[in-house]
Amino acid sequence: MKIKIITPALIFTLIGCSVSPRFRTEPGPGEGKVLSTEIGIASYYGKEFHGKKTASGEIFDMYKFSAAHQDYPLGTIVRVTNLNNGKSLVLKINDRGPFLKGRIIDLSYAAANELDFVLEGTTTVKIEVLIWGQNI
Repeated sequence: MKIKIITPALIFTLIGCSVSPRFRTEPGPGEGKVLSTEIGIASYYGKEFHGKKTASGEIFDMYKFSAAHQDYPLGTIVRVTNLNNGKSLVLKINDRGPFLKGRIIDLSYAAANELDFVLEGTTTVKIEVLIWGQNI
């Protein structure tokens, strides 16, 4: 019986040929760092869009956590922190918006309620990108 020895050169060749995705939908080992940060005004949307299709093709449910951003790829995972009370939430960008000047993100009613700014209508937030989406 012959035993074959794999040389380091062969190992590096095989590793170099593996496919590496540009974006991941789930964190890999060692991931979880903040990839981008943005601070600005958040608003929320609810009844008028409940049950309608989002830019990602999902049906908008105002009672689930989701968000709309004008530029981030659809599917991007962000942590949104209400800077007025320190509450934060991790959610997925599945729609486009907001379309009012001066606002950087629209949250679902459920997300705004969790961050405790429904009565005010808007609040100052920090958005931290945790995983870039694939625009799907």
